[in-house]
Amino acid sequence: LNPGSTVALATPMLPNGEIDEKSYRRLLQWHVAEGTAGLCVLGTTGEAATMTMEERGEVLRITKEEIKDKVSIIVGTGTINTDTCIAFSKQALSYSADASLVVTPYYVKPTPRGLVQHYTAIATAVPDLPIVLYNVPSRTGLDMLPETVKLVADSVGPIVVGIKEATGDVSRVEPIKKMCGSNFLMWSGDDGTGAEFVLKGGDGVISVTANVAPKTMQEIMLAALKKDEGKVKELNEGLLKVHDELFCQANPIPVKYALWKMGKMERGIRCPLAELEEEYWGVVDGALESAGLL
Repeated sequence: LNPGSTVALATPMLPNGEIDEKSYRRLLQWHVAEGTAGLCVLGTTGEAATMTMEERGEVLRITKEEIKDKVSIIVGTGTINTDTCIAFSKQALSYSADASLVVTPYYVKPTPRGLVQHYTAIATAVPDLPIVLYNVPSRTGLDMLPETVKLVADSVGPIVVGIKEATGDVSRVEPIKKMCGSNFLMWSGDDGTGAEFVLKGGDGVISVTANVAPKTMQEIMLAALKKDEGKVKELNEGLLKVHDELFCQANPIPVKYALWKMGKMERGIRCPLAELEEEYWGVVDGALESAGLL
């Protein structure tokens, strides 16, 4: 697993909702050429929750064929049901994933003890696939606090290699690193605070913005890892509007519009998500133009 910018990859779809293999292959090739550190596929941005097991396999097959060992691949395998997480993780491992990204079970709000049981069951069933925890309380209704992160990491063992921390609270970096050790990898899941997160000791970002600006996001992360605050500020300044406006509606609605606008994919998105409302088109266009992406 590589520090730096890992793109939370959108899945190209045709207007009828089918996976657009041709566009997906081109997108993967572009990200490798742009120097991205890693790919996070089948996550929130990838609309994994709307896919069948067969479709997930199709995405993983294409990813493996195009990427081989060029960059690290993290696969979203988290859901509400532990047995389903295990099945998704086994599938990811069969396609040579480097790690799984396992969100805390949403809606049901498990206790810390329940989380330990959940992650332990996955680790026991799929012992050869490293686990990256994923904390995104704005979507799950559950906030995995630093103390719980330590509890899970200690209880489940070294197979838990890190966390995607998407609260936007950069003050969590220090206590989690202190409690879990400097080798415990920490990715920000919030583009707006991602650079500061890494300057404070994080290892990178799993980024929505990197869908449209992979090269610049990787440059920002490399500068932040070197603690070059001046360069970070200079580079990040050009993407501030993009960080904001890619969330003017629920992710991945705006970023899929942006990628269509950039000619990277068609305008396919799956129900229950709908295409970006027309009132926001100018907002996203303006953000892309401000960053020199259109």
